[in-house]
Amino acid sequence: MIDLRSNQTPEPFPSETKISERVLLIDDSQAISRLLRARCQDLAGAEAEIAGSLAETRALLAERPERFFVAVVDLNLPDASEGEAVDLVQAYGIPAIVLTANYDEATRERMLDKEVVDYLLKNSLHEIDQVAMLVRRINRNRQVRVLVVDDSRTFRAYLVKLLALHRFQVIEAADGRAALEIVKANPGIELVITDYHMPEMNGLTLVSALRQLYPRSELAIIGLSERGSAALSARLLKNGANDFIHKPFLPEEFYCRVIQNIEQIELIRTIRDVSVRDYLTGLYNRRYLFETGEVLYASAKRRKLNLAAVILDIDHFKRINDTYGHLAGDRVIREIARVLSCGVRQSDLLGRYGGEEFCILLTGLEVDDLKIVLERLRSTVEATRIVHEGNEISATISLGATLDLADSLQAMIERADACLYQAKQGGRNRFVIDQMNE
Repeated sequence: MIDLRSNQTPEPFPSETKISERVLLIDDSQAISRLLRARCQDLAGAEAEIAGSLAETRALLAERPERFFVAVVDLNLPDASEGEAVDLVQAYGIPAIVLTANYDEATRERMLDKEVVDYLLKNSLHEIDQVAMLVRRINRNRQVRVLVVDDSRTFRAYLVKLLALHRFQVIEAADGRAALEIVKANPGIELVITDYHMPEMNGLTLVSALRQLYPRSELAIIGLSERGSAALSARLLKNGANDFIHKPFLPEEFYCRVIQNIEQIELIRTIRDVSVRDYLTGLYNRRYLFETGEVLYASAKRRKLNLAAVILDIDHFKRINDTYGHLAGDRVIREIARVLSCGVRQSDLLGRYGGEEFCILLTGLEVDDLKIVLERLRSTVEATRIVHEGNEISATISLGATLDLADSLQAMIERADACLYQAKQGGRNRFVIDQMNE
């Protein structure tokens, strides 16, 4: 057994990077602005700054306009009755969601000409919630990749323009063959929008080829075509498309179809995550740990690779609960889970083992490397101050680890757990590594 607290100075963990996610709310009604700000925070998780006039908007935009990823703009302000506030925020490259008290065809055409994200009525709480949900959608879209496939450069540019207004990451392809290569090289693409009539490889063949790579639940495909054969949409759908849109189409219809398909992919991903993630920490749960861990273990055994199993828990956790309450205990677990996440590689497997216990499987480490990792985790947790309801809580962890592959993954974890017991007996806030071959 090795029981040590390394004298090596651990490298610092990367600090959490927080991207400014602010909404600019422009409305002369304080009641609506306050309600919008609250709903944007609740439904979209976004902080907001408020301007009640065009002059106040100019003042807010004069300093760091890049902090705003979207603006919600009242069409008629006391000092801007012709939508000048919309033009102002767009001049700074900020997409605009327009609020209007009335809807008519002239207003619709005016909004389409201004190329706004969308226009919504502000006559009910339901519509206010719709605004907040759209803000959340625009925020998420910045991480969503969409591939547009059309041999017409003009129409392709039109689709790219529509998608860019909603802040999607857009990739272009002029034919099916190029599109297929792009998807193979960019596994993060979530939506493909493809025309049917194309040289080299038409949309139908492209859809069939894409479905050999990804199921409907992982990649959404929308087919496009001029109005013609009534059976074309059915052929595309039968061959794997999620949806079909006839050209020409209204922008509102296009956005509705795009968002519905993206959100369906996200919903399926969320359902899958719920089945493998721990609800409190967001880490992998015990079932997933063992399912995936068995694969790592079998690979290490077969290829004679190093695999370390680590079991750790929070010292005196019952005392934290008894002193500060169970909500504080949950906060401590979440914060330590965050520290652990920052301290392991993407190739490592980290999960909540149960209660205040965590399990980590690390690949490719020699014993000296493992010592450094464990000391870094231990010292960073010790240095972390957790604030809950005005109380500053300190917590430490004890860790047990083994590099011996033993006879099974379960046997490895039991060895690591025995080392954890040794660390507890030795005074806590330390780690013990089991080396059976020394």
